[in-house]
Amino acid sequence: MQLKHLRTLLSPQDGAAKVTCMAWSQNNAKFAVCTVDRVVLLYDEHGERRDKFSTKPADMKYGRKSYMVKGMAFSPDSTKIAIGQTDNIIYVYKIGEDWGDKKVICNKFIQTSAVTCLQWPAEYVIVFGLAEGKVRLANTKTNKSSTIYGTDSYVVSLTTNCSGKGILSGHADGTIVRYFFDDEGSGESQGKLVNHPCPPYALAWATNSIVAAGCDRRIVAYGKEGHVLQTFDYSRDPLEREFTTAAASPGGQSVVLGSYDRLRVLNWSPRRNIWEEAKPKEIANLYTITALAWKRDGSRLCAGTLCGGVEQFDCCLRRSIYKNKFELTYVGPSQVIVKNLSSGTRVVLKSHYGYEVEEVKILGKERYLVAHTSDTLLLGDLTTNRLSEVAWQGSGGNEKYFFENENVCMIFNAGELTLVEYGSNDTLGSVRTEFMNPHLISVRINERRQRGMEDNKKLAYLVDIKTIAIVDLIGGYNIGTISHESRVDWLELNETGHKLLFRDRKLRLHLYDIESCSKTMILNFCSYVQWVPGSDVLVAQNRNNLCVWYNIEAPERVTTSSIRGDVVGLERGGGKTEVMVTEGVTTVAYTLDEGLIEFGTAIDDGNYTRATAFLETLEMTPETEAMWKTLSKLSLEAKQLHIAERCFSALGHVAKARFLHETNEIADQVSREYGGEGTDFYQVRARLAMLEKNYKLAEMIFLEQNAVEEAMDMYQELHRWDECIAVAEAKGHPALEKLRRGYYQWLMDTQQEERAGELQESQGDGLAAISLYLKAGLPAKAARLVLNREELLANTELVEHITAALIKGELYERAGDLFEKIRNPQQALECYCKGSAFMKAVELARLAFPVEVVRLEEAWGDHLVQQKQLDAAINHYIEARCSIKAIEAALGARQWKKAIYILDLQDRNTASKYYPRVAQHYASLQEYEIAEELYTKGDRTKDAIDMYTQAGRWEQAHKLAMKCMRPEDVSVLYITQAQEMEKQGKYREAERLYVTVEEPDLAITMFKKHKLYDDMIRLVGKHHPDLLSDTHLHLGKELEAEGRLQEAEYHYLEAQEWKATVNMYRSNGLWEEAYRVAKAHGGANAHKHVAYLWAKSLGGEAAVRLLNKLGLLEAAIDHAADNCSFEFAFELSRLALKHKTPEIHLRYAMYLEDEGKFEEAEAEFIKAGKPKEAVLMFVHNQDWEAAQRVAEAHDPDSVAEVLVGQARGALEEKDFQKAEGLLLRAQRPGLALNYYKEAGLWSDALRICKDYVPGQLEALQEEYEREATKKGARGMEGLVEQARQWEQAGEYSRAVDCYLKVRDAGSSSLVEKCWLKAAELSIKFLPPPRSLEVVRAVGPQLIGIGKHSAAAELYLNLDLVKEAIDAFIEGEEWNKAKRVAKELDPRYEDYVDQCYKEFLKSQGKVDSLVGVDVVAALDLYVEQGQWDKCIETATKQNYKILHKYVALYATHLIREGGCAQALALYVQHGAPANPQNFNIYKRIFTDMVSSPGTNSAEAYHSWADLRDVLFNLCENLVKSSEANSPAHEEFETMLLIAHYYATRSAAQSVKELETVAARLSVSLLRHTQLLPADKAFYEAGTAAKAVGWENMAFIFLNRFLDLTDAIEEGTLDALDHSDFQDTDIPFEVPLPAKQHVPEAQREEVRDWVLTVSMDQRLEQVLPRDERGAYEASLVAASTGVRALPCLITGYPILRNKIEFKRPGKAANKKNWNKFLMAIKTSHSPMCQDVLKFISQWCGGLPSTSFSFQ
Repeated sequence: MQLKHLRTLLSPQDGAAKVTCMAWSQNNAKFAVCTVDRVVLLYDEHGERRDKFSTKPADMKYGRKSYMVKGMAFSPDSTKIAIGQTDNIIYVYKIGEDWGDKKVICNKFIQTSAVTCLQWPAEYVIVFGLAEGKVRLANTKTNKSSTIYGTDSYVVSLTTNCSGKGILSGHADGTIVRYFFDDEGSGESQGKLVNHPCPPYALAWATNSIVAAGCDRRIVAYGKEGHVLQTFDYSRDPLEREFTTAAASPGGQSVVLGSYDRLRVLNWSPRRNIWEEAKPKEIANLYTITALAWKRDGSRLCAGTLCGGVEQFDCCLRRSIYKNKFELTYVGPSQVIVKNLSSGTRVVLKSHYGYEVEEVKILGKERYLVAHTSDTLLLGDLTTNRLSEVAWQGSGGNEKYFFENENVCMIFNAGELTLVEYGSNDTLGSVRTEFMNPHLISVRINERRQRGMEDNKKLAYLVDIKTIAIVDLIGGYNIGTISHESRVDWLELNETGHKLLFRDRKLRLHLYDIESCSKTMILNFCSYVQWVPGSDVLVAQNRNNLCVWYNIEAPERVTTSSIRGDVVGLERGGGKTEVMVTEGVTTVAYTLDEGLIEFGTAIDDGNYTRATAFLETLEMTPETEAMWKTLSKLSLEAKQLHIAERCFSALGHVAKARFLHETNEIADQVSREYGGEGTDFYQVRARLAMLEKNYKLAEMIFLEQNAVEEAMDMYQELHRWDECIAVAEAKGHPALEKLRRGYYQWLMDTQQEERAGELQESQGDGLAAISLYLKAGLPAKAARLVLNREELLANTELVEHITAALIKGELYERAGDLFEKIRNPQQALECYCKGSAFMKAVELARLAFPVEVVRLEEAWGDHLVQQKQLDAAINHYIEARCSIKAIEAALGARQWKKAIYILDLQDRNTASKYYPRVAQHYASLQEYEIAEELYTKGDRTKDAIDMYTQAGRWEQAHKLAMKCMRPEDVSVLYITQAQEMEKQGKYREAERLYVTVEEPDLAITMFKKHKLYDDMIRLVGKHHPDLLSDTHLHLGKELEAEGRLQEAEYHYLEAQEWKATVNMYRSNGLWEEAYRVAKAHGGANAHKHVAYLWAKSLGGEAAVRLLNKLGLLEAAIDHAADNCSFEFAFELSRLALKHKTPEIHLRYAMYLEDEGKFEEAEAEFIKAGKPKEAVLMFVHNQDWEAAQRVAEAHDPDSVAEVLVGQARGALEEKDFQKAEGLLLRAQRPGLALNYYKEAGLWSDALRICKDYVPGQLEALQEEYEREATKKGARGMEGLVEQARQWEQAGEYSRAVDCYLKVRDAGSSSLVEKCWLKAAELSIKFLPPPRSLEVVRAVGPQLIGIGKHSAAAELYLNLDLVKEAIDAFIEGEEWNKAKRVAKELDPRYEDYVDQCYKEFLKSQGKVDSLVGVDVVAALDLYVEQGQWDKCIETATKQNYKILHKYVALYATHLIREGGCAQALALYVQHGAPANPQNFNIYKRIFTDMVSSPGTNSAEAYHSWADLRDVLFNLCENLVKSSEANSPAHEEFETMLLIAHYYATRSAAQSVKELETVAARLSVSLLRHTQLLPADKAFYEAGTAAKAVGWENMAFIFLNRFLDLTDAIEEGTLDALDHSDFQDTDIPFEVPLPAKQHVPEAQREEVRDWVLTVSMDQRLEQVLPRDERGAYEASLVAASTGVRALPCLITGYPILRNKIEFKRPGKAANKKNWNKFLMAIKTSHSPMCQDVLKFISQWCGGLPSTSFSFQ
């Protein structure tokens, strides 16, 4: 905020004359200043001095100067001023609302010490501080003062918070005390708040903190609980003096502190949450500021000085002008003053929560304010100055505001409607709705005050398009929901919010009564509806009727009058109500009956006297009668009895009027005698209760007043003796017996024997009572009494007398009861039967006469049928076994299900006649399926068909008919039925019948016959859509002939024949209709044509008027001209549009030109001011002479064009010389150039160009070349010719360009020649860069046409060796390429070779590639999968290459599962010791040992191959760098295993070596870390079993089974190794991934093991040898000594060792000899092969006598 000096209100004096205090009024209209001479000066808001008055001392004896004014404040209503004086008094002056009103003292408060400061925060409450330290309160209403709190220190300052609900006082000891009248929920503490370092003379209470300052030149801002927030220290500033006064802005966002010559301004920053110091306002020679006052709207600040001056400052953050109509002054972040520039009115818009106002808009016809803060929404009505601030979370400015209601703003945002009442800071309510049209929302806010209702706020709105909700906005609950069957398009509550009117899409007007929740449809075809303002009268329009409901409580009573136009509004004022109706172009006012309107309003307002006065003036009609009734009811409720009496008199209710007259006399008398309201008198209240027939209430009123006699008199007068006696009994009245006697006597006198008998009975006199009952002819009552009293039953005579009377009176049932009681069952039964008391008769018969029961049941049923109680009769007939009667009763009682149940139990003949009756019932209920079934059971299918037909269910009828009738009969039946329906006028039913039997044409004919064209069209559209258009046209013609033009129009238009419609209306002279149709349906210009014809038919001025009215005058003139009606066009333009005349002349001229009338046309062109057109006309007709004549006379500019035209003519005749001459005369060489170009005479063109436009020569040359290119061969020849010319002319560069532009136009030899020529010329005559460029351009083109050699030669001419080689390569001339490379640039020899290889590869010529690049060829074989060729070729190469491809092939084979072939590969080619091959060898080994079927003699060769390959590998490893590596050792072990397997297969072929084979299988167990363990144990076990080693077999096979289980489970954890403790059979072995032994063999083993373990004949231990160790173990467990294995069996050699040359190789002598002996006897080639291998492996055999061939 900034301070800007506006003006000086009071000029300062030369000396000290300080302004002691100042104050602004709450309404901002007055400003008061009190000077040192104790005079109060009053200024208006503009700063003009308007008034003044002097203050007075408490006591005149001390003189007028005995006091100072220390405090001054305006009252909240701005009509009073409180003045606090140092002479211990406060005066309150009434200054009035207007300037110049007399000033009078209205209150004075005498105190005990001087008043030091004063505030007036609230009505009647003045708060002031005293010199003695007290802070007190003066109440202007009671004229008393009281202490709020006391301190011991002088009060130096007093201030209030922004709302005026709390006060702060500053004391001389620095104390600051806070007190709240209402803390507004802040919860802040009261009492001593702060101890300021000095007296806080400058004290201000802002929104967010308290600011205090004083003589220490420091400003301190304190928080809400007294903690220091900020300090501004000016104590070191030599120019600053003490702070004397402070003021906070009304919004609490700024504080101004006064000191010497200076005003300091602090502004609160909400973003930083601190005070920020603005630039101080420094004014020289101002001296000390003694008082500050801030205008309540925050726009002005006044400062009073020590010298008596008053300066006014403008306070504003910024100003803006809104739409040039409003000035917006932002006096603080949260406060804006909105000023209407035209009227000068101002509104202060302020956020009560201190939020910053972001944007202010003025909407709703510039009456309503809308502003946003971060968290709230500010709304205001500028007219009534009502402002609201509601919590509002911003939604990006998407809100829509509706200001249709003056009391409430409707805000629509994101599907939610929020209502805010102006002047209220809470939202009135919010609801969800998607319909934001103001016609679909109605709000009523206290619009007409009603009796007994404080607040009335209602809202009606649409929940969805068919549902209205009504909400009570005060309680926030739903008071009604209306679900309507059609879309609602308008709704409005009445002013009292008790009735809701709404209209739907079908223009039906409904009235809904909110209290009774009843909905009434009150009007059809409602085009206008409105409540009359200030009443509940309703006005609506229905077609040409004006409908008025004067009494909306009786909606059926409506006053209607005819009107000839549309209602447009209602006007009420000046004692009358008028309905405004537009009739054509005039507006007519229809006056309503103001009396009736006033009556309704008077009733609503509770002014019944006024209502009576209105009704007195009216004649008695049904409406008036209804009003009198309403008024009578309401006046009785309001106890306005005289009015009620008048109402009943008017209505002719004489008795009520007389009764009320008497009541009024009583009331008036009481009123006269005792004063007050006579209606409260008890007699009046009781009589009113009697009038309401509430006698109990009347009795209660009488008894409350102890008026027992009056209560009894009331009952006696009404002949209500019982109540009278009851009152007497209750009150113990002495006349009780007399009353009873009197009552009895009265009963006897009035022959009321029955009542008398009851009286005697109640008094216990039974006989007398019986006598009276019998006398009264009431034997039943006598019988009841006898039955209840045993002593009377004993009196036989009495009983007989009674029974006789009962039988005589035909009271048989009661007689029967009596007979039964005296034990006479026969007579009792007879009486029961006669009296139809069958229930009692049956019960009695069951006990006394069982045979009679069936007869009685039937009789009972018959009786019930007579009594029409058919449903009750059914069960009795069933009991009596009368089925037919039961069925009839069931049918009669409409107990259909029971009837069906009984029928289903009967035989078919009996049942069949009843089924159709039941079926008819179900047909009537539309339960057709059941009905059909029943008709079928009753053999009445025809009836079922009729039923379906009548119900319009033709499909079912047809289906049924087709089942039981012939199709032609069905058709005849349906058509006959349809013709019947047609006669009855039931055309829709007839149509359905025709359509069902597929005869729609008959239906169409029917509709046409009866002129039901809509239905006819519908059927044609459905069944003959192709004829629809023709039908419409036909109907249109028919209707036109009949003169039904509007209907004809509809059909013509449906047939899309709008022209026929227009012609129809034209022929009938209905031009307006013709124009309407043409405009609506005839495209853009049709209506103009019709308007033109219409105008033409009128002619003259009338035509002009019509066309002006239609806005088509200009278009009509154009149209006339277009249609060659030039006379009409000239006429129209002459009358109305003179500026169009030249245009018409022009068009006429064109017309004449077209007609060949050139002379006339020339004249018209010149009249139109268009001589050029005349020239062009003659040019067009090649009349050059005339053209030149007109051009020279009227348009010299056109002469050149005439010459050009002539030239064009000459050109057409091919006279180029003449044409050229003419064009050059016309100075148009460019045209000559173009004509030559067009004629293809390029040489002439080039000549002209060279002579006249040399600048274009190059461009023309290029164009010529382009043209030649386009023309193909012909063009190319031209180019070649041109090139030769350039060549001959020595223009070699151009000649080369020309040759190069020649493209293939079918002759490649020509192109080739041209290109070669271009190259030759460039090489010979052009500089090297250009020749290089040409060759580089020509070379690829030659290559492109397959002339590789020519291209290469060109390249070689310029030493482009690489390009030449590439050309040869592309032409696949490899030898030439090689020769060029070799001779000219050997660097490219490799390049050529590389390209040749790539070529061979790409062509797949592998055999050729071998000679060039073996490896590439081999790779290609691999790619093509030609492995045999690959290996064969590799064999011819070195060992390394061979084994690379062998390894690749082996890998491929292994992947394909061909392990044996991979092995054969290595058998054939040897196994090199390449580490990269190790995995292949291991994989071959693994696959071999895992493969099935290898435990046999037949597998020997496979094992021998594996053994030989591994042997070859080991031999190679010894020589390699891998010798003695772990891999080497592993392969040695594999070799040993392969040898064992091969030897085992060889031994299996010889019977004597069976044990050797078994031992080898056992020996292999020590290698299970490399072999599948399950397979090894299985083979060892079966071999041991075969040779009878059952112990070993059992242990091995048991182990095998454990392993199979472990494989299943996927873990070896459960394996027990105890059997193999102290052996060299490994425990840690890899778990096989799969079972290696088939399931059948596993089961076989399982059975054997189980059998053996059951026998328990075997000892589960492995056999041991002399070492005490397991016999097959190489290591002795006890000594750890390792024995050598036998080469033949694998067992350890303990003695008789045969050693071989190679160390570590030995055999057991016994086994060795056994093996040799077997060979000798069997001659087994396998065994011989084993011996041969041992010889190789072990370095020869030991010397023996055996030799083998």
